[in-house]
Amino acid sequence: MLFIRQVLDRVGDKWSLLVIAVLESGPLRYTDLQREIPGISQRMLTLTLRQLQQDGLLTRTAYAEVPPRVEYSLTPLGRGLHEIVTSLIGWATEHHNEIRENRARAATTTDS
Repeated sequence: MLFIRQVLDRVGDKWSLLVIAVLESGPLRYTDLQREIPGISQRMLTLTLRQLQQDGLLTRTAYAEVPPRVEYSLTPLGRGLHEIVTSLIGWATEHHNEIRENRARAATTTDS
């Protein structure tokens, strides 16, 4: 059960979900990922990419060019997870107003 929780912690964090969602369109370079994921720090993007690569969800391909070029892409395992991520993002998009209203109502109730 501990391992399952560790996997869910890894793939369920917001940065991993966003990286997986962005990579569905195809391989991207580090700077492209940074541009596509607003708010992510360089350190967090590097850490997230490394962890997703270790888990086999994405590949890192370095090209022997000048200047060096590195691209990240989803593996078949990562593409399978992308289907789930897409559903989760769709659900969040569909229900974010309702959730926001519930939070506001709860905050008002707590303040009273």
